[in-house]
Amino acid sequence: MEKYLFTSERLGFRNWIEADKPKMLLINSDPKVMEFFPNIPSKEQTTEFVDKMKNQFSKNGFCYFAVDILETNEFIGFIGISEQNFKADFTPCVDIGWRLAQKEWGKGYATEGAKKCLDFAFNTIELETIKSICPIINDKSERVMEKLGMKKKNTFKHPLLKEYKELEVCVLYEKEKNHS
Repeated sequence: MEKYLFTSERLGFRNWIEADKPKMLLINSDPKVMEFFPNIPSKEQTTEFVDKMKNQFSKNGFCYFAVDILETNEFIGFIGISEQNFKADFTPCVDIGWRLAQKEWGKGYATEGAKKCLDFAFNTIELETIKSICPIINDKSERVMEKLGMKKKNTFKHPLLKEYKELEVCVLYEKEKNHS
């Protein structure tokens, strides 16, 4: 059994391990999961992502955490907080994000896990503000942001998505510690 940093009712949150890489690649290879991203990440890009998260965890004590279902210990993707440094008027910042295996959609895991990650961000590592962004066409993620009690701040053109006109316009949501 993995050692979890914290748990929610049904989910365990932990740092990444090597065994997660092929499982994350399967999730990243699903076109429905990656619908609102510019492309399907390669094996190398998935490996780089997992290594980046492990390094970010070592440096900061947080990342987009690997997430398991507690009952089965099954890895289902990630939910967590991560540093964002792309060029925008609200960066650098820490954002909250999630990516789960399609077969786990519709079970409330993203909302349940993100609420627990906000609690961790505000009460354990004492961050003051958490942002969340997604392309304006990603209604599912925007609904999760609303369920988390995040407030829509504005829309912006994401500098890393200029080449992808259908994804470029993104929404920015925010939640502050004193409103958690």
